[in-house]
Amino acid sequence: MPMLTMTKLSRVYRADTVETVALDAIDLTIEEGEFVAIMGPSGCGKSTLLNVMGLLDSPSSGSYQFAGLEVAGLSEGQLADMRKRNLGFIFQSFNLIDELSVFENIELALLYHDDIAASDRKRRVTAVMDRVGIGHRARHRPSQLSGGQQQRVAVARALVAEPRLILADEPTGNLDTQHGEEVMKMLQMLNAEGSTIVMVTHSAAHADYAGRIVNMLDGRVLLEQRRAA
Repeated sequence: MPMLTMTKLSRVYRADTVETVALDAIDLTIEEGEFVAIMGPSGCGKSTLLNVMGLLDSPSSGSYQFAGLEVAGLSEGQLADMRKRNLGFIFQSFNLIDELSVFENIELALLYHDDIAASDRKRRVTAVMDRVGIGHRARHRPSQLSGGQQQRVAVARALVAEPRLILADEPTGNLDTQHGEEVMKMLQMLNAEGSTIVMVTHSAAHADYAGRIVNMLDGRVLLEQRRAA
């Protein structure tokens, strides 16, 4: 069963008499274990598509199935529960809380899981920090870290709840070339270990780390390219 399937999916925004078609009859399937990069010019619908995938926005028409479950018609509570249990998000701006340590920033993602005991939270946070190479910075504040290290913390936060799907929106957009490459190699490693990743990027070089590239234009999928293994 695919991780997600979109069929003739559209997203239209209406304000007064103005209608904007952000997504136009999208057909897209993401298989479990894939690393997919979504590319296209600004305003083509990349971020809207990622928001729909992440259950942060709802399609205006068409079908979206996540792990075989039709998303349309689910309540806000059901959507929130699906996000919590299945999705991890990585943002361009890191979205870390500077008053909290690295450990606490990562642990925050687990505090909404009532079924995870405090001892298990500590174990998971420690393991994921080591996994992304940030364990030695556990007690530091985000402001004491480089941009690349902050993004590693953000990746760890996305991973700690063991999501089925990781959604990354321009994860290297605020990083210099060196740190951007480090983050991309880390994402590639995580995918090799089994993580399913969908990433929005403007960088053709970073898209090459993915196994499949989806090119968008004017709210539509223009072209899909699969890279040789």
